Amino acid sequence: MVLEQVEYRKFIFSGHDSFHCRKLWLKKGYDYVKGGNNFNSENAVIKLGVGKNMVSAIRFWLKAFRIIDAKDNVTKFGDKLLNNLNGYDPYLEDDASLWLLHYQLVVSNYASIYNIIINEFRKEKLFFNKEIFINYIKRTSELKRDFPFNENTISKDFMVFTNLYKNNLDSKDIEESYSGLLAELDFVKTIKRENDEQYYIENSERDNLNDAIFLFAILKNPSYGNSISLNALEFEFNSPGSVFALTRKGLLNKIYEIVEKYDNVSFTDHAGIKELQFKKKESPFTILDRYYDK
Repeated sequence: MVLEQVEYRKFIFSGHDSFHCRKLWLKKGYDYVKGGNNFNSENAVIKLGVGKNMVSAIRFWLKAFRIIDAKDNVTKFGDKLLNNLNGYDPYLEDDASLWLLHYQLVVSNYASIYNIIINEFRKEKLFFNKEIFINYIKRTSELKRDFPFNENTISKDFMVFTNLYKNNLDSKDIEESYSGLLAELDFVKTIKRENDEQYYIENSERDNLNDAIFLFAILKNPSYGNSISLNALEFEFNSPGSVFALTRKGLLNKIYEIVEKYDNVSFTDHAGIKELQFKKKESPFTILDRYYDK
């Protein structure tokens, strides 16, 4: 259950006005903030070229993906990724950037549904739909007094969650088609079961997950020291195994890749105790600088 691991977390639902993040919104919002503009300005609608509710949604997603902070200031990550002059990937053309955003979305917990589903809920329910998830959150709220529950809000959050990870191929609106920012990751899958569309997140080897993003996720995890057990990497809260839904084989493949590439990293197996070890930890952004050659 959610309650066993997340007593310290504040849960946030809604804030996106039922708009999932469009592909160009992060760049558009980043440039808007870097230009010294304020989301509360009367000119925000004109400068961003979207409706009033979408202005609020762009602001929400910038925070959820850690592009801006709580005070609407651009973060180091936002500058590193989206800066026009030397940003890693301003227009998000590299799949590695999408995995990076996926990671930030889950661990930031600004939009709690992603953290809950990917870290916990999917491990309890292999196949799920909106009703199953709503019931799960309702049960959790009944056990935890300060856990917010509003069925309509959770329902909208779930719709936005699914739209973010899938292509809307049936949409007649050209802008809406292929509009899920993280759809290319093929992370959330759909299946028809008894006249009902259900979703599942299957553990995979994730061949399209770059080892630099995998290592970044390990180095950014505050609970990891210089020695990390394989079980911790696979199963713990916000671990790479959980966040990226990796199989044991996929996890080991990524570990072998970073051990081969980075001199300060080794993987040991003594008396059945498997550990990833760091002689010296580099800055997470140093790893990304090297990958993006910045």
